[in-house]
Amino acid sequence: MASKLFVGSLPFTTTSDQLREMFAKAGDVADANVVMDKMTGRSRGFGFVEMKNDADAKKAIDQLNGTEVEGRKIFVSEARPQAPRDNQ
Repeated sequence: MASKLFVGSLPFTTTSDQLREMFAKAGDVADANVVMDKMTGRSRGFGFVEMKNDADAKKAIDQLNGTEVEGRKIFVSEARPQAPRDNQ
């Protein structure tokens, strides 16, 4: 079972490929995605990483949470389910 992680406070220059490389040091990465603003096409400063198993996800949190990337201290935690939106 894959585990999805939330990664916050990313430098705005970070790409999805760079995010994948960062987390690959902790284990097998299934997917990595930096969230982009629809209007501007620029990074929103956070992303999601899906690790291939729970052990790698825990290792990634332990190793990377609070580390510094390009002068910014990143935040890594288990991703929470997306809240339902009221699109009216």
